[in-house]
Amino acid sequence: MQNIRILPLLFTLLFSFASYASDHADPFKIEPEEQAANLTGLFFYPEGDQMIAILDVRRSLTAAPPYILEPYEFTINMDTHSKLTFDNAEDRARYGGTIVNPMEIFPDISIKIRLNNDVTLKEKTFKGLKNPENIKIYTGVRDDPFIFPRFFNVNVITMVLSIPKASFSESQKNWLLWATSTRIENGEQFDHVGRSNRTQLGRFEILNTIPPSEHVAAIKKQAESVEKIQKFLQACLPPLANLNQLSGLLVRHYDYVPDVMVYTTQFEPGFPNGRRLTDDVALLTCNQGDCPLQENAFIDTKQWPRATVNDKPLLAEFPYLAEPWPVRPQTPPPSCWPYIAQYVVAPGVVLLAIIIGLIIWLRRRCCHHEHNEAV
Repeated sequence: MQNIRILPLLFTLLFSFASYASDHADPFKIEPEEQAANLTGLFFYPEGDQMIAILDVRRSLTAAPPYILEPYEFTINMDTHSKLTFDNAEDRARYGGTIVNPMEIFPDISIKIRLNNDVTLKEKTFKGLKNPENIKIYTGVRDDPFIFPRFFNVNVITMVLSIPKASFSESQKNWLLWATSTRIENGEQFDHVGRSNRTQLGRFEILNTIPPSEHVAAIKKQAESVEKIQKFLQACLPPLANLNQLSGLLVRHYDYVPDVMVYTTQFEPGFPNGRRLTDDVALLTCNQGDCPLQENAFIDTKQWPRATVNDKPLLAEFPYLAEPWPVRPQTPPPSCWPYIAQYVVAPGVVLLAIIIGLIIWLRRRCCHHEHNEAV
């Protein structure tokens, strides 16, 4: 009976994970009309007497506006109360530090932004920041700053904020940051970005709709489910035990951390201590065990060695992201229908014809046999 209960979960995990693409390309099952609200990157770093916060949305953008943006709200959250420690070298290298009480994470500061469909600013709300009138904000279409071949020569919709350091508490040293996309009509969160290269990994897709305070519990629950499947496969179907789709969902011992970005003034800025536009996160996250981006960076292009800088020079001044690429027709997503026609419909028609032919042959044979017996 236990095996019977495990099978539906096994099929769900294997087939749903097999359909995933590559916080640039998640959620993996986002609706087409919500593509413009898909989060692609979060950056946070100091620049003189300012803190720069950048939130990018809409991957692989080549079309001109308007886009579907008005139904959504984007929020940059900052937790400035949670206790962090930095004496664990592994945590510091992978996440920027150790969060002492993950379940107590909540936003002390929130920056809410709504955009018009032409990418102009529709509405902004600042909570928890002093002198918000001094915060500079830019919204528009710019070159995608992600150092990754698949997203070269394309644009993103960006929200760039220059926040005076004086807007924060004078004693503030540590921040936890994350951003969300929410549907205005029902307040549902459907996308999340924290530390780069977390939620686009299959095993973290579950974190996109829940707050960071619930992340560790969700990861533990998934770990238990996947472990049951792994034990079942090892006992009953050994050849499938190391299937790539399943191994991509296996929880690692270092995964039990909420998906937030850590930034502290105690160390030099740069991933995993915040994130700068020049940080090569594909390489930096691979150095700590998560290598799909690094591998795909070689698969997606014949260039060698792989690119380690942006495809366009960044600007030295606000809004920092490079000028956008020229508008060109948006490439439609691949359709599965040609493959269905080739591998399902056509063979199905042939099989149906064979079955019909066999039925006709059998009927004739039976009729002929009955006729001979009658004679």
